[in-house]
Amino acid sequence: MAEAEAAGDPGPAQEGAELAAVIGATVPTGFEQTAAEEVREKLGSASRISRDRGKIYFEVPVRSLPQVHRLRSVDNLFVVVQEFKDYQFEQNKEDALKHLEDLVKKLPWTNPLKVWELNNSLKKKKTKRKKHNLQNPASREKLSDGGEEGGADRNTTDDQEDCAQNPVAVEPTGSQDAETPQGVTSRNGVEEEDDIEQPDVKGGVQAGSESGTKAGDSETGEGEGKVLRFRVTCNRAGDKHSFTSNEAARDFGGAVQEHFQWKADMTNFDVEVLLNIHNNEVVVGIALTEESLHRRNITHFGPTTLRSTLAYGMLRLCDPQPTDIIVDPMCGTGAIPIEGAAEWPNCYHIAGDNSPQAVKRAANNICSLLRKNESKDSSTALGVPLDVIQWDICNLPLRTGSVDIVVTDMPFGKRIGSKKKNWDLYPACLMEMGRICTPGTGRAVLLTQDKKCFAKALSRVGHVWRRAQTVWVNVGGLHAAVYLLRRTAERAEERRPFW
Repeated sequence: MAEAEAAGDPGPAQEGAELAAVIGATVPTGFEQTAAEEVREKLGSASRISRDRGKIYFEVPVRSLPQVHRLRSVDNLFVVVQEFKDYQFEQNKEDALKHLEDLVKKLPWTNPLKVWELNNSLKKKKTKRKKHNLQNPASREKLSDGGEEGGADRNTTDDQEDCAQNPVAVEPTGSQDAETPQGVTSRNGVEEEDDIEQPDVKGGVQAGSESGTKAGDSETGEGEGKVLRFRVTCNRAGDKHSFTSNEAARDFGGAVQEHFQWKADMTNFDVEVLLNIHNNEVVVGIALTEESLHRRNITHFGPTTLRSTLAYGMLRLCDPQPTDIIVDPMCGTGAIPIEGAAEWPNCYHIAGDNSPQAVKRAANNICSLLRKNESKDSSTALGVPLDVIQWDICNLPLRTGSVDIVVTDMPFGKRIGSKKKNWDLYPACLMEMGRICTPGTGRAVLLTQDKKCFAKALSRVGHVWRRAQTVWVNVGGLHAAVYLLRRTAERAEERRPFW
């Protein structure tokens, strides 16, 4: 095998030097640049966008880990053990897998495991705080909310082939790959525990090739150390590999188990080792999140709930300014306006939908956000600049030219509505959005998978809207588009008042 070119290996930290970490983050595909800009603004770090869509990498000092977890555009986080930009796989399957096994002993595990341990202590503090402030356990719903129309919570890419977890006890299933273990989806597709149940491991972590890694005292205060439980998750994309992700996870995981003397456990694990393979790019990492960060706002889910991270990307695309009035006329469960109120509190957000059930869900999610704010600091808790109302999207009770921004997730015509109805709905929506938006300065950010219908509708209202940018996104496995539209200076036709 040709020597693999290593990248992103900072080596062992010098004594007295501050520990730094290369962090990998999965983000909604298409919004990698948005995530990189947020990292630069909030952490002062430059990011590199991976060739594997939906991932970025950036370096931060470990003291910045709490700020990393507060990023709005990232789904899952991991610390990079080592990255190989041009890993040459053997054509023979046995040789390729053997080289992956041998790689385990050569990887610089020490600092990434220290970062994992520090991250674990942060989660423990968060866990205790949540246990103390938990008010309504019934609100912690466990529904699949992977994105509009998508169902599964995935961060898949166009050429994603398969994904496997756990090096032992592999059971076949009928998912993407016939040899993928049961219950396995992508990293983001795992049904995850709520973080008040996150495993917590205290004590020093010693990573070395000669002795196994153990944890010190457990949270219950027991004095005996315990062997860490782990699993390996392999995400593989590309068609030139002689092995499946299941085989890579099994053999790589076996080598990890032998190297550290950890115990393999697919469901109740302390450490999740990630093996990401995209053509010839290989990244080994250790997961820092058990639950996707996009679950932060929504407690009441609908059939097509949008991810909070995707909602953030859409809002950021339209560059909200203080005092802007931002409307989501088809709000569903309220993911977009709730994210907007949380991140842009100096704007005023209006959410609406024609479905009374959707309005009720959105109202419940707003109440959950208010309770969450109160639990942080009841002495300074404020309301949120957000209202929700039931209305008709084609006949909005808003003054002409009174709105600065429209941001919404339009019906795809699959789970909600139909493709046939969209041919009438889309042009009518665009005209009404054009009426309420300020001529010359108004803008709209619209998500849809029904791209053909949208293009036709936009051509019919070209005097009102012009397309400024298109971002191609993957939403729950569906290829969709986010359109940034700018309002022309032409005045909209006045509509007769209701009264």
